[in-house]
Amino acid sequence: MNRTIKHIILVALLLGPFMASAQKYACVNTEYILSNIPDYERAQSQLNKQAEAWQKEIEAKFAEIDKLTKTFHQEAYLLPDNLKHKREEELKAKELEARELQVKYFGPGGDLDKKRAELVKPIQERVYSAIERIANEKGYAFILDKSGSATLLYVNAKYDVSDQVLDMMGYKASNSKTDDKDSSSTSSRKKDVGNPEMRKPK
Repeated sequence: MNRTIKHIILVALLLGPFMASAQKYACVNTEYILSNIPDYERAQSQLNKQAEAWQKEIEAKFAEIDKLTKTFHQEAYLLPDNLKHKREEELKAKELEARELQVKYFGPGGDLDKKRAELVKPIQERVYSAIERIANEKGYAFILDKSGSATLLYVNAKYDVSDQVLDMMGYKASNSKTDDKDSSSTSSRKKDVGNPEMRKPK
């Protein structure tokens, strides 16, 4: 039995008692909701621009190190041992500085993660607050998030309260994005900016 099937069975077992007791339930597509919130779109754009700027800064530092390394190798045979050792130590220090900056910007809990929490988390919390209010007002026992879920195989559209969440938050769904509400494929989902790949040591 593969992992996905086990996961589906586990979720079915967990939700079974709720279904059996005729509890009210609904679903949302949080990716669809967020894509209809202009503040979220602006936050994502700002994050992307910041990540690109930091990545260019790091690439420039490594490019400078590569240039200095090539120059050093060309001149090394002319240098006395003490000066050669000094240049090697300087190159190591510059590379260490570049790698530390890379971790500072893109490492776990780094500047990009902090910026994402600053810009995106408040919007996400507003969405969750609206979902909670709808659940309380409508008497839903639970609300599932169907965006990108491998375990939610089918949901009747009448149980999708994504537009109600947007209405409660004061937003209107864009006509160009309404088709995304029922899509959970990875190709149609918006991708948050991730951490650029760390440059590996040679």
